[in-house]
This record gives sequence, structure tokens and C-alpha cells, in this order.
Amino acid sequence: MSTGSKHALNWTSILVAMPVGLVASLVTLGFRKLIALIDGLLFSGQQDITEAMHTYPWYVWPLIGGGGGLIAGFFLRYAAALEQKETIRTDYLEVINARLDSVPTRTSLFRAFSSLASISSGASIGREGPMVQLSALSGSLMGRWLFKSLPLKNSDVVAMAAAAGLASVYHAPLASAIFVAEIAFGISAMQRLIPLIISSGVAVLTMWSLGYRSAIYPFSHAQFELTPDSILLTVGIGLLAGLFGWAMIWLIGQSKRRFARIGSLPLRLGLGGVLVGALAIGSTQILGNGYEVIVRIMAGHFLLPMLAALLLLKMLATAISVGSGAVGGLFTPALLVGALMGQGVALVAIMAGVPVSNAEVFAAVGMGAVLSSVSQAPLMAMLMVLEMTLNSSLLFPTMIACVLAAMIAYRLQSGSTYPAIAGHFSRSDAKFDFDNGIISQFIVSGAALTPEDSVGKALAVSSLKRERFVYVIDHKGTFLGAVSIHDISHKVLDKEITLTSPVSCVMDASFPTIFENQTIREGWEAFARITLERLPVLNNPLERKYVGALTKTSLIQKARDFI
Repeated sequence: MSTGSKHALNWTSILVAMPVGLVASLVTLGFRKLIALIDGLLFSGQQDITEAMHTYPWYVWPLIGGGGGLIAGFFLRYAAALEQKETIRTDYLEVINARLDSVPTRTSLFRAFSSLASISSGASIGREGPMVQLSALSGSLMGRWLFKSLPLKNSDVVAMAAAAGLASVYHAPLASAIFVAEIAFGISAMQRLIPLIISSGVAVLTMWSLGYRSAIYPFSHAQFELTPDSILLTVGIGLLAGLFGWAMIWLIGQSKRRFARIGSLPLRLGLGGVLVGALAIGSTQILGNGYEVIVRIMAGHFLLPMLAALLLLKMLATAISVGSGAVGGLFTPALLVGALMGQGVALVAIMAGVPVSNAEVFAAVGMGAVLSSVSQAPLMAMLMVLEMTLNSSLLFPTMIACVLAAMIAYRLQSGSTYPAIAGHFSRSDAKFDFDNGIISQFIVSGAALTPEDSVGKALAVSSLKRERFVYVIDHKGTFLGAVSIHDISHKVLDKEITLTSPVSCVMDASFPTIFENQTIREGWEAFARITLERLPVLNNPLERKYVGALTKTSLIQKARDFI
């Protein structure tokens, strides 16, 4: 039986997804072990950076951050130089979105080394970024070496590996598969989603078989109570999350612009590390990706003043780390900001007399909501919270909060942290405009004569305007028909008419037309039925006043924005 198929979903992709998921999970595990090894060497065996930093006195923390940033900058500078010299794209999402042949090996590795230096020195970034990038690289290498003879694009293997890598990091296979589909493909089409789900599932099974069975954030004991008060609080968290997500993206943008003034990447990342280390003097809880802090929040270890301080410091630290160019992800930092914001809002509600039985539940809701607003992938965010916590009672509130947060961020014209999704939004908006725009937006002027004008004048107008047809209208502007320059030339040569003959003798009264209030799609369909390059546009079917012409080129250019 043949495993290949001309369709996107086939047995080849299903069978390939399994080993890809296995290898991707081992790659992320190896990166995690490498981070633990470095942390053990630097901090006497302690792996939690928020506690390990206390191994050294506080005045050393900026030096540790700065040193790590400096090393990270050297690696990143070399990777950036390679990318510029070879004009390649390294980011796995760009590779998938552009359907490129491979993920670059050297630049991916140097970016991973840069991320190792940043993470080990306490930069406020997530670990999932380099883990998923290396997983994608492993998929790319497998596609080029093991599966090159199969009828499968390398970018599809990269997508499977990326989904598997993210799934092995967060133990969330469905959310990971949908993340890649939403961000990289721009769709959640079943044909492309099924191999991602299988690859992600195999990755999680591999992690389980190696002993990593528990939920990332164990929170199945608490239940969301479906009451009017809790729903209103959820709506408020969703709206605030949209604002906080927008604020995070804005802060990161401002940080990037200011750090861009420093030409040297090592100095840029070194300064970023110094600043984050200085912020850590306020609290070491802002260091690292924030996983351990989220666990403590869900255990109820923080009071409101500490939550507010950590929220501000974490947003600043993340903006500095990302803005300076540190290689890493924003997933866990966004989750931490959401947890801080969600529980903080719940505690304020309790102080105001709102009956809230468990404030930690709203920390989980906030996690999904801020992640949704930052990534602009609400479906992924809500599923990831469910899979990470194994708490099914969070489904309804997380759905509400994630959708509201994504909508607020979108309406504030906030970009996603993933550039690929901007293209998907742009194409979606262009498709909406195409389906709902009207012909009057694209009308151009066209040559028109009266029935008494001579065919010689028609030839002159056609030569001047470079048009195959000249339209004919009466003195009131009513459209009567069109004359073909080809027909005029043929009849003049055959001496059926002369150059002084009126155009009415060769006019086609049944010439196709279109009306200015019709949709662009109707115009597209009209052109699909004929071979003309232009169509006359009339005001309406009753008056039939000539207002101009619609060109096929203008519609093709409009369609190009979303095709």
C-alpha cells in the first residue's frame, strides 16, 4: 500500500510524526539537563534561580546577570552575522510559515548557546523558545537525512517537531499542536493538525515513560464556582489581561528601540543582564522564566502588596531581557504575569466584599488570558491552561477570559509576539475587505463616445488610452454599449464602413457590465466568465448611467494581499 498521497493528510505524515515527536522530546529534555548542569556548577547544585541567586551576596547579582548577558551577546552576534551574510531565516515559525527547506543548523545552535547563557544568569525569559527551536532543528535534520525520499515537505516535519517540543516542555499536546497551527499556519485545518497532534502526543508519552508524569502546575484540587460574581470577576480579568498583554508588548517594543542604539550585541545583552540583576535586588522572584513562582502563587504564598510589586518588576525585567536581544520564550513570563494579575484582582475583590472562595483559581484564569493577549492565539491559551493544570472546571472561565483578552489586545492595535501571526491577520483583513468591499472603490476613468462620433475618433481614442473597447453613451450619460477596435479595423479594411461612419453601426448593445454597488467578489466572478481586461461600471440597473471602468488588474492586486 502506498503511503504517499497528493493530499495534505496522508499516512506518510502520520508515520513520520511518531519518531519526530520522540526525538523532539529527547532534545528538550537534553536542553533542560544542560541548564541544570550549568546551574549546578554556578550555584552549588541549586537549580531554582530565584533561590540559587542567594548563594552570592546581593551586590554580585547585577554582575552575574551582566556577565551572562555579555556571553549571550557574543553568541547571538555571531548567529546574527551568519543570518545577515547568508540571508537566511532561523526562527522555526518563519521557516514553517514561508515553507522553507530547512531550519539553519549553525545559527540555531549559536542562538541556543546564547539562550543558555541568558537563562543561567537569571534573564527574565522562558526556556521554551530555545527548546522548541532545537526541536524544530532536529525535525529539520530528520527531514533532510531520514525522510528526504518521502513525499513530505521539510517544513511540515519542522512543524511536527516544533509542536512536539512545546508539548514536552508544558505537557500540553493538544494546545501545542494548535499553537503551531494557529501561529505558523494561520489555520487549524484538520488535515495539517492531525500529524501535529500525533507528534505532540508521542512527545508527552515519551516524557511520561521517562518519569515526568505530573502536571506542570498541579491544580486539580480547586474548582471554579459558577456564580454571577465569579463570572463578572472572570470578565474583569479578561479585560485587564488584554491591557496587560498590550502593555507587555509595548514595553518590549520600547525596550528594543532603546537597546538598538547600542551597536554591539555583547554590550547590549550585558547591559540587559546588569539591569535585570539590579531589579532582582528588589526580589529574586523575577529571575528566570517564572515557573517556580507560579507554583508558589497557586499555593497562596503571596499577599497583595507582594503580588503588585512582582507584577511590575516582572514586566520590566521581561521587557529588558527581550528588548536587549536575549534568546528565549515569552510563554512562561506571560503565564507568570497572568497569575500575578489574576490572583491580585481576586484578592482585591475579596477585600471589596465579593464572595471569592479560592483566589488561586483566578490566577490560573489570568495565566491563560495574558498568554492569549500576548500571543494572539486564544484557542491555544485556553487549552494550555487546562492541560497544564488538569483542572476541567477552568474551561468555561478561561474561554471567556482568553477571548476577551485577545480581542482587547487586537483592538488596541497590538502586534503579536510572533511576527508570523501579523501576516495571518493581514491576510484575514484583506480577505474580509475583498468579500465585503464594493466596486465603487476601484472605479477608474474610461473612454466614452456618443453614437454619432465617427469610428475614426474611436480608433484615435483607443490608441491614446490603449484600450481594446471604447464605450458608447448618450448625451444623458446612459450606457448604450461598446465598440471593438478589432471589429472597426476589420470592417474598414473590408470597406464595409469608412473612418467617418458613426460608431453606432458597429456598437455591441449587449456588452457585459457591472454596477458600482456590487461587491468586489461579484466583480471577480464577472471577470471569471469573460476574457475582457475591463468592464464598464454603471450606477444601477434602472438608470444605467456610465460612471467608469473596473480593471481585472485592480482585482488581482487586491486578491494578492490574501492569496
